[in-house]
Amino acid sequence: MSKIQTLRGFATISYWADDMEAAKAWYSELLGSAPYFERSGPDGQLVYAEFRLGDYQHELGLIDRRFAPARGTAGPGGAIMYWHVDDVEATLNNLKALGAEEYEPLEHRGEGFITASVTDPFGNVLGIMYNSHYLEMLNSRIQGL
Repeated sequence: MSKIQTLRGFATISYWADDMEAAKAWYSELLGSAPYFERSGPDGQLVYAEFRLGDYQHELGLIDRRFAPARGTAGPGGAIMYWHVDDVEATLNNLKALGAEEYEPLEHRGEGFITASVTDPFGNVLGIMYNSHYLEMLNSRIQGL
């Protein structure tokens, strides 16, 4: 009998926004591309926008805050999802230039690991990280193709 893997990998992260059009524009500028999928509600207003990004085409979904779980918090908190970036300092500076506020300063966490995080203009925590393990896994995947 084969063992079922419990967590197989990152699928989608959801960020909440009160102003979906502003969030879509902000993330489109940050990512350099428009969402590949959008959905409007019965009133015609944008309620969901989804981007694919990165080496594995992970999904970043922006969702109208009206649809947030009832137990969700209004401000930043909880777990931080870190996106691998090639240059944490440059990315952090770019995020702040776009209006994000520093949540956690740039921190060297040991050989091959650097982190920082910001709060986007919509109240979501966005973590960034240089992660040597991520690059090792990516390179082994590429070499295996």
